Amino acid sequence: MVCPFANGLLSEFQLLFVPLPFVVALLLILLFVGVVRRDEGRTANRSFRLIILVSIVQSVLSGLRWGYDVTEVMYVAPLGAALVPPLAYTGVAALVYKTDSRLSPRRLAVHAGPALAVTLLLLTTFRGAIDLALIAIFVGYAIAILLLMRPGADALRLAPFEAVAPTYRAILFAACTLLFSAAIDLFVFLDFAWTQGEHARPVIAIGNLAGLVILSIAAASASPPGRAEEQAEAPEATDLPDDKKTIAAIEALMATRHVYRDVELDLDRLARKLCMPTRQISTAVNRTTGKNVSQYVNEFRIAEACSLLATTDKPVTEIMFEVGFQTKSNFNREFRRVTEMSPLQWRGKQRPMDQIVIEHDL
Repeated sequence: MVCPFANGLLSEFQLLFVPLPFVVALLLILLFVGVVRRDEGRTANRSFRLIILVSIVQSVLSGLRWGYDVTEVMYVAPLGAALVPPLAYTGVAALVYKTDSRLSPRRLAVHAGPALAVTLLLLTTFRGAIDLALIAIFVGYAIAILLLMRPGADALRLAPFEAVAPTYRAILFAACTLLFSAAIDLFVFLDFAWTQGEHARPVIAIGNLAGLVILSIAAASASPPGRAEEQAEAPEATDLPDDKKTIAAIEALMATRHVYRDVELDLDRLARKLCMPTRQISTAVNRTTGKNVSQYVNEFRIAEACSLLATTDKPVTEIMFEVGFQTKSNFNREFRRVTEMSPLQWRGKQRPMDQIVIEHDL
């Protein structure tokens, strides 16, 4: 039987050997490398990348503070925390507004400057108010992100249609994570006020780490592969105020030019091809079909996929790429939404079994 003292020494040795925050930091580094490789050769959303990098630094600081009791990091960690919400907002804004997704120093200064300045001022003058300031920053930017998403998935006019649905969900998840982090800070603030921090240590160590991991994953998911550099098409004047005329113009473009096959097609690019405002397109589609634009465009892709499944022996994966999808998960989800069955089930219903090449890829 091992004595309690020995158990205590063993626990301390294990904490010293592999502190949990350092393990989290390593996992986040692997996530960051995966995102960089995925975006290679394309314009990346640098705000979302920086969120992951800041989360790595914050995890290391947390390991030093709670694993090795290095109290000096308490003067650095709040600055990193204050930087996360503005980065989340600018990353989302790059998918909503027609701005460069590269994070310019000016844009970073406009959003992160005030948050960092307030945090730094409180660190040097009134450290007891740091938690309240961070709560306000996190809640404020979470609300700002949710306001950007008020139009629904169509707000993501610069995200490829194929990635709109998962990107939209990831952004909502990221906003909720900011609110979760604010709730953690509020709990810690009240715990110190009422019990002198009796429960603060485990809540900070576990809650903040969980928030960093969740937010980093959300940032990676909300950062679809950046588009390749393209030459902008000059918009022309158009006179299509009627929803039916707008829908007819979209259908004609899809039928004659098959633009839905473009894996990087987004609302902004579609608007340029149609020479129409993005708002006119999304409003017409919403009112006429009851769907968002990404769902509407994906239905053209699914229609061609159904035709190819029924008339050719092409593998499902090849068909998926041909019609404009890049991932099996999105293709399968949209295919089931439209047909209420999987691609292979659809092919089986359209053709006799002895004519079907057995597939195992989806």
